[in-house]
Amino acid sequence: MAVTEITSKRGEAAVDHGPAGLPVPEARAPADKTPDERAAEPALLPEARTPAKARMRIMPFGITLVTTALAGLLGWAMWDVYMGTPWTRDATVRAYVVTMAPEVAGRIVELPVVDNKFVHKGDLLMVIDPTNYTIAVSQAEAAVQQAQASVQNVDAQLAVQEAQINASRATLGQAEAVLVFAQQQATRYQTLAKSGYGSIQNAQQFTSQLHQQEAAVHSAQESHNLAKRQVETLKAQRKSAEATLAQARAQLSQAQVNLERTRILSPVDGYVTNLLAQLGNFVNAGANTISLVDANSFWVDGYFEETNLAPIRVGDPAQVKLMGYSQIMRGHVDSIARAINVANAQPASQGVANVNPIFTWVRLAQRIPVRVHIDEVPAGVVLSAGMTATVQIDDRRRTASDTRLGSTAR
Repeated sequence: MAVTEITSKRGEAAVDHGPAGLPVPEARAPADKTPDERAAEPALLPEARTPAKARMRIMPFGITLVTTALAGLLGWAMWDVYMGTPWTRDATVRAYVVTMAPEVAGRIVELPVVDNKFVHKGDLLMVIDPTNYTIAVSQAEAAVQQAQASVQNVDAQLAVQEAQINASRATLGQAEAVLVFAQQQATRYQTLAKSGYGSIQNAQQFTSQLHQQEAAVHSAQESHNLAKRQVETLKAQRKSAEATLAQARAQLSQAQVNLERTRILSPVDGYVTNLLAQLGNFVNAGANTISLVDANSFWVDGYFEETNLAPIRVGDPAQVKLMGYSQIMRGHVDSIARAINVANAQPASQGVANVNPIFTWVRLAQRIPVRVHIDEVPAGVVLSAGMTATVQIDDRRRTASDTRLGSTAR
């Protein structure tokens, strides 16, 4: 390899010496060389290139290779996370809303709640004017008393009729006894008249008495039967009076229930929402007046693409992050929807599916609701139905394995 020596003297330019010590002509810049001189210069051999230039040429390939490898690893990791732990940003906080509609009509005389107020189960929400319903209770109580009096009257008549039956039975027995004696007398005097020891007149007289007594027995029997039939009539009247009493009692119960319904109480612990009722308003029965969001019914509906449903199981742990909060809520998969509405598959008049043709090259996966039960709400998080959330479903087997590994490490 050529050795270059540079000698510096005052007033002299540096001279390069070759291997034999002979001076080498001063190199000129490429711009100062003529075309003939540049053509006459020998080409540099590959081994004459410096290591720095070689490294500069290799470096872009290395950077590209490393970047590609990192991108591949990152893509594989993201795919593993996405498929192993499905997640979605299309999730909504849901809750049951209890709609309170008065069951009686009237004017609102008390309204102790305001919009968005928290109420406990059994708290008073609204009072409807009870005046008319108090009067209805009094009228129903009077009707009950009247029906009870009717029943008692029939009972008294039945008691009297039983006495009449006993009297008619005694009269019938007495008449039957007299009839037996009359039969004996008539037979005796008829026998005497036939044998010549008695007169025909006496025989006829006792025979007439026998017929009279038979008529008396028949009359007593009819009176006794009439008394018994009267008892049956009174019993029927008593049943009617009992039915009237039962109806009056039912009307009294209904009147009391209506009076109680003038006081509307909260059936759940929850929040008053969208309160439009005002003191003094007249409300009709069945008209929605107050709505309550059940405080113990919040859940999250995560809408997952059908291609990501395979690893999701009921009971899998879930993480929920609300759009407006940084805290993570814990929960678990409560259920997976078994049906969604398909707009282009409605049944036709013949009862078969009516599928509209769609001419697209891209098939979009349907989103299936997955219901997530909220197990824990972090401090400071205020849930409202309709909030937007992100849901991630964790694999129970992976979570259990991580827990066991952590326990073993400890």
